[in-house]
Amino acid sequence: MMFAVIYELADDGSWHARAADLPVFSCADSREEVEDEIRAGIAFHLEEDAREGHPLPVQMAHDAGMVSVEIPSAVTP
Repeated sequence: MMFAVIYELADDGSWHARAADLPVFSCADSREEVEDEIRAGIAFHLEEDAREGHPLPVQMAHDAGMVSVEIPSAVTP
């Protein structure tokens, strides 16, 4: 199954990840490490749900994108 995951680079250089449709979060020192951690967390969550008799989650349809925003001249970066 595929799950949407949001990755964020923190100010301290660490990486944070969260599953969009599950209560699974992780942080690690690198992007690759946090991807491995979130994958393991999702698998663990699904295993625990199955053990407790819960059905597998329905895969959600997601679309992600970027938008361009014009910064007002009064705001200086």
